[in-house]
Amino acid sequence: MAKFLSDVAVRNAKAKDKPYKKMDRDGLYLFVKKTKKGVGKYWRFDYSFNKKRKTLSIGKYPIISLSTARERLLDAKRLLEQGIDPSIHKQMQRAATQEKYANTFEAVANEWYLKFKDTWSEKHAKRIISYLERDVYPWIGALPIDTIEAGTHIIPVIERVADRGAIDAARRVKGFIQQVFSYAVTKKKVQLNPAKSIELSLILPPQVKKHFATITDPIKVGELMRSIDGYNGSLVVRCALKLSPLVMLRPKELRQAEWSEIDFATATWTIPAKRMKNRKHIKQANLEADQHIVPLSKQALNVLQELYPLTGRWKYIFPSARGKSRSMSENAVRVALRTMGYTNDDITPHGFRAMASSMLNEMGKWNPDAIERQLSHKDKNIIRRSYNHAQHLEERREMLQFWADYLDELKQGAEIIPLQTSQ
Repeated sequence: MAKFLSDVAVRNAKAKDKPYKKMDRDGLYLFVKKTKKGVGKYWRFDYSFNKKRKTLSIGKYPIISLSTARERLLDAKRLLEQGIDPSIHKQMQRAATQEKYANTFEAVANEWYLKFKDTWSEKHAKRIISYLERDVYPWIGALPIDTIEAGTHIIPVIERVADRGAIDAARRVKGFIQQVFSYAVTKKKVQLNPAKSIELSLILPPQVKKHFATITDPIKVGELMRSIDGYNGSLVVRCALKLSPLVMLRPKELRQAEWSEIDFATATWTIPAKRMKNRKHIKQANLEADQHIVPLSKQALNVLQELYPLTGRWKYIFPSARGKSRSMSENAVRVALRTMGYTNDDITPHGFRAMASSMLNEMGKWNPDAIERQLSHKDKNIIRRSYNHAQHLEERREMLQFWADYLDELKQGAEIIPLQTSQ
């Protein structure tokens, strides 16, 4: 009676000086050899196809058990009965599996992400991959991208995010999915972009625009200015606090300021287009129209001159406490405000812009276009934008000096100037 292999015999098989075979039944055998880790055991099957001697690798023990190896042997023999070479069949299955994985949503999304991540800010890149890994991949990541449908797959992903109250995040997730599909269409992995047809207004509650908390009561503004003067933290943060209400800039534009942008002789701060919001991808011809000029009041110049001896040797006006090669943390001014007793509901770093905009507009003394231009609210019409850039510069210089003087009067507790003034 033929003696077949047992689980114990396979488990106890030892390596010898030379590789050897332990035969099972029907042509199946265990190939045993020495490896760097000790002993390697491999299931194999020798067969003949088209009069050629061939060997089918069935798998490695113990990943493939004896019983599984026998099942795969029977599969191979069925293929031979059908005139199919089991080794070629195995190669084709592997290729199909690899192709299938290469075209899953997760694989295509990762390909898109790696291709473009260097064109994004570090913060934006981290946000994208975080949303994909947390909110998208667990649900549709493993699906072949060409099988994903808007109603069946994408909308439930968006709604799942919205159900936790993260409406803005749901909109971002939809946008990232749409960008992945746009890339897939370009790469001919899919024919259509199913995310493009999704109308968010039909599945998400309306987006309520949130205004940044600010202070517009003149008495309370005066209190805030005195609190800033009395701030006893680092000089860098104190100067950032003092400059924030004077220049009407976004917090990021201020904290990433570079000394090379400041012209003390002309009292002008010229911020290049690449640093302004939504202006990273611009045509060379529009550089002048897209740069942002901030006329500096005497008070703003005093702040910069006070700080120059400390940080003027470095790139950034407000360098990070952790290293002078990078700018101040985005939370530095916010934390300083909290230290001074102001909550997020009182004022945020972005609220200094809203303070200036609201109060200057209420005064009725200044051209609204000049205020908008100083806020760097971009006009989509390039010709008009260039015109406004030149037309309102002197008015903006006068306006910012008036604003700085007004804040000083409020800080000193002077009689409050009525907001409504004649043109």
